[in-house]
Amino acid sequence: MKSIQADFQKDPQETKVKAGAKQEDWIQVCRRFNDDVERVCDINDLGEYTGLYQCFDELNKGVFYLVEEDKALFRMKRRHFLDNIGIKDKILPPIR
Repeated sequence: MKSIQADFQKDPQETKVKAGAKQEDWIQVCRRFNDDVERVCDINDLGEYTGLYQCFDELNKGVFYLVEEDKALFRMKRRHFLDNIGIKDKILPPIR
């Protein structure tokens, strides 16, 4: 999954790629921020990127990333959700 750092303005709502930003692996970005990330909104007008996420550092300062979401991301989210509610080892039907 690809991601790139973004500039986000709430009012008026505007999202663009941050000047000088380079594409990064989304999993590595999440690890760098200790998985302290949240999805902000859908993105439709920036090519392959489909979601805007905000990552928080140790000082709780937010950094925005545009992310190319794919099935692997949804599977990972589902796995972590199931782990958090205590359904780790049960066999569940696959996501289609």
